Amino acid sequence: MKVGLFIPCYVDQFYPQVAIASLQLLEKLGCEVEFPMKQTCCGQPMANSGYEHLTAGCNDNFVDNFAGFDYIVCPSGSCTLHVKDHLHSHKNEQAAVTIRKRIYELSEFLTDVLQVKGLQARFPHKVGFHQSCHGQRGLHMSQMSELVAEPFSKPEQLLNQVEGIELVALTRKDECCGFGGTFCVAEEAVSAKMGKDRVADHLKQEVEYIAGADMSCLMHMEGILRRQKSPVKVIHIAEILNSTLHEPTA
Repeated sequence: MKVGLFIPCYVDQFYPQVAIASLQLLEKLGCEVEFPMKQTCCGQPMANSGYEHLTAGCNDNFVDNFAGFDYIVCPSGSCTLHVKDHLHSHKNEQAAVTIRKRIYELSEFLTDVLQVKGLQARFPHKVGFHQSCHGQRGLHMSQMSELVAEPFSKPEQLLNQVEGIELVALTRKDECCGFGGTFCVAEEAVSAKMGKDRVADHLKQEVEYIAGADMSCLMHMEGILRRQKSPVKVIHIAEILNSTLHEPTA
């Protein structure tokens, strides 16, 4: 299958190791992966700020870059959900509709499309997993704890296939970290307090790493950890699942 790799702009600029790990992991699992070189921001920051009517250029560029792929895969639940729910194109609306049906967040692509059952990965560390709100409540990557329903987690399904990993149980496993895109700018104090509470839950379990499927949430918590001078690191799930090829970057 031919996969277009969509890398969010902040990952490209600040966490390129996540993009590399995603590429290597998909190729390791047999995908033919292409990275369109002219891709840019999907327009989510503008839409979150109430300016979705100004995202036409981003939308048309996205369609130009990703039309024709069997699947589009992205290591970010929030960017994936934005494209899935909001991508339109005055130039080629039919292509936009097709893309919305073919875009997947990385871990849901591995579980739902590739149906990965036996990863050859090793990560002998104590890890707490943060389930981001977009992934959970928008893409349904895991069950919400307030529902009386059978629990599931697609990312944890993959992490449980990793040799040596110790996944800890958090007290509030699906609590928001407070990042929320532009929310952390508009409501800085609330965002910071929510982040500190989220980090504290992981620290209480004495984790070595906080893992997640969204580097935006992890970036928010990483800033808090650094200010607290904590030795705990953040890591994207792609880096763990790809850990047999390269050790994760600190």
